[in-house]
Amino acid sequence: MQFVASPLRQQFVATPLRRGGYEVATTPPKCEVKPEVTNVAPKNQKISDDSLRGSSLVAISALTTAQIATILKTGGAMQELVTTQGADESLKGKILASVFYEPSTRTNCSFQAAMMRLGGNVIAVNESSSSVAKGETLSDTVRCLETYCDVVVLRHPRSGAAAEAAAAMSKPLLNAGDGVGEHPSQALLDLYTIVDELTGGRGSVAVAAASEESLAAALKGKVVTMVGDLKNGRTVHSLAKLLGRFDVTLLFVSPMSLRMPAEVVAIAARDGSSHTEHEMLTESILKETDILYVTRVQKERFESVEEYDKVKDAFIITPDTLAMMRPDARVMHPLPRVGEIDPACDSDPRAAYFRQMANGMYVRMALLRLVLG
Repeated sequence: MQFVASPLRQQFVATPLRRGGYEVATTPPKCEVKPEVTNVAPKNQKISDDSLRGSSLVAISALTTAQIATILKTGGAMQELVTTQGADESLKGKILASVFYEPSTRTNCSFQAAMMRLGGNVIAVNESSSSVAKGETLSDTVRCLETYCDVVVLRHPRSGAAAEAAAAMSKPLLNAGDGVGEHPSQALLDLYTIVDELTGGRGSVAVAAASEESLAAALKGKVVTMVGDLKNGRTVHSLAKLLGRFDVTLLFVSPMSLRMPAEVVAIAARDGSSHTEHEMLTESILKETDILYVTRVQKERFESVEEYDKVKDAFIITPDTLAMMRPDARVMHPLPRVGEIDPACDSDPRAAYFRQMANGMYVRMALLRLVLG
């Protein structure tokens, strides 16, 4: 077995938690999969396969595969729109309320840019500028805000907050990340990027996602390796659940203390996708990987700096790492990165994370167009 050395730090890319660390393929403990809190549509209506109009997006599992294909196909159309004419006025007169109780650059800005590209307007609220500082509940906040807008985009540090807020509203709410729970729009833009990168790029996803069948064919047999903080990373939680419905092999690579939650693994596996768990990122894993999805170790989720320091540099991707991957493989990251990908990798054409970031606006334009009609 060969470990991948990082010349910058004279260490393994995947640092074991104990001496004599080794690659481990495990079967997660059986876990009862509880029903997920899913999308909350106005008047408690279930989201239909043919329309997202007026629906909230709280959890990725509530979307049908047909809806996912529609979102990706519409995202391709939005990319073409931005490339050829910059913007349109399809949502003129509509207002988005951006409500972010945690710091955000890409998600917040891309949602706002998406709304403005479609001719709409934005009002922005954060924790310091809202009445939450006076003790107002989240439910009261969103009930007030929906009287001023047509859709609310919510980022909150507490898992389950998006479902709570959506249940209090009659207008659509889009979950922009709730604690360690989910980040459904990120999962959609990640899937958009995976399909686009593996089918030639330059908007080819619009063709690949023309139907459920063509989307499934584009993903068939692919190997997606998720690396890093899988315990706290809401992006990988949503993406694993989303990819689980396709014929994709999932490899979960993390320190033992940051393993993918058993409930997420069980949901990802219930549709028949195969998966294994590993403590080491080995050369054999890299050679079979189509998509290497890297995540940062989330310092803000740790109870102490000491616990964070034990695992913060467990996985570092360097040019030497990329040298062991296939020429057609890709490296993705939801960003921000804090050292887990050496900037020297950025010039490699397989580094897709900045293209992935750009795709976020197209997919969020698609969501807004479909939800607001």
